[in-house]
Amino acid sequence: MKKLKYILLALFCSVTLGTEAKQVKAPHMYMFGFVASFKDSVVYITEIQDVKGAWYDTRSKFLLGRDNYSSQLKSYVKDKLQLNERVCMVIFATSQKKAEKKYIKLRKKYLSSPKHPSSYEVRYITKQEFQFETVEMSDE
Repeated sequence: MKKLKYILLALFCSVTLGTEAKQVKAPHMYMFGFVASFKDSVVYITEIQDVKGAWYDTRSKFLLGRDNYSSQLKSYVKDKLQLNERVCMVIFATSQKKAEKKYIKLRKKYLSSPKHPSSYEVRYITKQEFQFETVEMSDE
């Protein structure tokens, strides 16, 4: 019985330590940006964009290089819109349907309705104005 416990423990450890997250290049990654400030009531939302060749982690399902995508948006906001001190974030999904659900949910938080007036002004950034560029994360 004691040997069986040690064998099962060794087997469990080898399986859990052997599972390693993979970093893969997605054929399509759907993402959009969100820009806000703590000092201003105007928020900006980009359109959903299909970024081909973006990398993500298979275990955590997290976008790799997301800080670079946020920096791209921050540079655009700073240079083109002349807005400093903005918080920029990128929301992503591996399917367009999931991205659209996230997009609608975020918009609902900031848009006003007759029952619930909002103190935010939502402005949109089109694909013609701003486009995410793929960040290369390979080791090559």
